[in-house]
Amino acid sequence: MRRLGRGLGALLGAWLLLAGVVGAQELIHSERSLYRQVLVYEEQGTRCLCFTRQCAIGRQSCVDLSHPDRLVFEYTRMMLGSLFLNPNPHDVLIVGLGGGTLPHAFEQLLPDANIDVVEIDPAVVRVAGQYFNFKPDARLHVFEEDGRTYVRRVGRAHKTYDLIMLDAYDHQYIPEHLLTREFLTEVQALLRPGAVLAANTFSSSRLYQNESVTYRSVFGEFFNLKSGNRIILWRNGGLPTMDEVRSTSRRFDAAFGHMGFTPDSVLERVSTAVDWDPKARVLTDQYSPANLLNN
Repeated sequence: MRRLGRGLGALLGAWLLLAGVVGAQELIHSERSLYRQVLVYEEQGTRCLCFTRQCAIGRQSCVDLSHPDRLVFEYTRMMLGSLFLNPNPHDVLIVGLGGGTLPHAFEQLLPDANIDVVEIDPAVVRVAGQYFNFKPDARLHVFEEDGRTYVRRVGRAHKTYDLIMLDAYDHQYIPEHLLTREFLTEVQALLRPGAVLAANTFSSSRLYQNESVTYRSVFGEFFNLKSGNRIILWRNGGLPTMDEVRSTSRRFDAAFGHMGFTPDSVLERVSTAVDWDPKARVLTDQYSPANLLNN
């Protein structure tokens, strides 16, 4: 009877876990969009947007409900290292919304900047507004559109930017048409002299080699920052020296401190070392098997 009781208890526990009612994690929203499942969880004062029920490993955005300005993820902190290469961008493009963490941070850091956000999934835009306080306004604009379609469209109109951030990423996958040499060339054409590219990419998996040589084939030398994710930083016209980067980073001591980290925690990850196979095959529109390589 004791063994039977334990077995029934284990089955009941598993069922409750699947139902989202065991432990501190609480599912507060779930919907199926045209592209994915969109979920919002809360756990120990943190609210997270996820595209998988395994939210512990698939979190897209998280907010500390008691300190909404604190950046929960290290990859967002590394992305803000782009400001060390150009501290005063006026026009910013962000491809990929998530919960709106990056747009919110840039609205605080750059009070005079215009920020364009491109997000293909209307459900993500709705959820970001309802659960993460994302609010477009006169200088924060949202375009519900495929990222590559947007880049091509504004390229034909000769629009340019001072900072472009590529953040169309989840824990397993980047859309393959946003990884190719052709797409990155289109992005490069939107960057003004002195403008900066920041890309949130993979820090591991077999795709790392191909992705690295693809970025290198378009941009040449770039800064590589790695933690759970890898962030690529590049400046149009050449990378600054590390002395210049450190000097510029000091402007953000107070602002980054309010967000829960220091510029030094980003600087310590900056490298130009080539830690990939330079003979790996470049990803192109004809060859981009991202779903096969990333495993």
